[in-house]
Amino acid sequence: MSAPDTPLPPPPPAEPDDEISLLDLALTVAENLRLLILGPLAVGVAALGISFAITPTFTATTLIMPPQQQQSAASMLAQQLGALGGLGAAAAGLKNPNDQYVALLKSRAIEDRLIERFKLVERYEADLKHDARLRLEANTRASSGKDGLIKLDFDDHDPAFAAEVANAYVEELARLLKTLAVTEAQQRRIFFEKLLAETRDKLANAQKALAATGVNPSALRGSPEATVTPLAQLQAQIRAQEVRLGVMRGYLAESSAEFRRAQDELAGLRAQVQKAGQAVPPAAGENDYIARYREFKYQETLFELFSRQYEIARVDESREGAVIQVVDRALPPERKTKPKKAMIAIVATLAAGIALLLFIFVRQALRNASNEGESAGKLQQLRQHLRQAVGLRASSNRP
Repeated sequence: MSAPDTPLPPPPPAEPDDEISLLDLALTVAENLRLLILGPLAVGVAALGISFAITPTFTATTLIMPPQQQQSAASMLAQQLGALGGLGAAAAGLKNPNDQYVALLKSRAIEDRLIERFKLVERYEADLKHDARLRLEANTRASSGKDGLIKLDFDDHDPAFAAEVANAYVEELARLLKTLAVTEAQQRRIFFEKLLAETRDKLANAQKALAATGVNPSALRGSPEATVTPLAQLQAQIRAQEVRLGVMRGYLAESSAEFRRAQDELAGLRAQVQKAGQAVPPAAGENDYIARYREFKYQETLFELFSRQYEIARVDESREGAVIQVVDRALPPERKTKPKKAMIAIVATLAAGIALLLFIFVRQALRNASNEGESAGKLQQLRQHLRQAVGLRASSNRP
């Protein structure tokens, strides 16, 4: 008689497979294929229809060439004027002028002029001028290319208005540059223009003081004391050398060889003035006349020196092309730049497809979890916790 068969132990419960099966994903996609195709297409068609209702935007473009800096003629005058020859060097140092002009185009000074000129506060229906300025900045793009030209784009719903504002930017920039010293020659011209105005006033006062002595103006050049004119010229050179040293402090160290050389030249000029003043003392009764005549000659020499440098700066400024040159004037655009209907429809279709695909995968995952005992319990607990949280929050908000 055979032994009774021993029962086999039950197999262990199978652990849930947490790995994502590509076959399950493909099956989920196949089950919802119609939704994944028709849904994004419907969204794309709707976006395309909405894009036809958007007001088109036109972009007007102008291309300008900023003032070009060239080799100035101030160096040619250095040998003739000596002390004043190095004054223009402090005005140099513009590393990237194009970026500077782009910044000027975006400056508040130009923006405010355009806002007042075209009444943009009313056009943009802005409450404040600041809001109109922000809207103007959003519609304007200025950039500098490697070719040395500056491109300015302006967007508006009216193509004619867009071209008008783009050209107005160039006009306002040229107007602003007349009040600013941007190029090296402009800086020198402004510098010597101020000195020339001051010296002109002082020369007029010195001439009036000299005329008050009763000396005939025709005799001022015919029979002055022999030592007065050279002494006044030396004093004018000292003044010019002092101006030069003040300018050199802006771009040279005081320990540099060039700065020390300029200091030695100033010391030598002062020694010559002191020696000339002691060599020929004025006679009795001539102090007033000689002092006034020396001041007159001093201011006259300074005026001549500053006038020559001012004229040189003006010539250099005209050579540099201080005006903005328009390469391409903005014209009313014939084609709109916004909205791009095809791009809007494509992006809307792709976005809707991705969103629907994620929705289908999440929904399928929740269904699979609800079919398993352990996962179903966890989902139930999650719902309870969410309800409790919402209930607590709602109760906390009650008075």
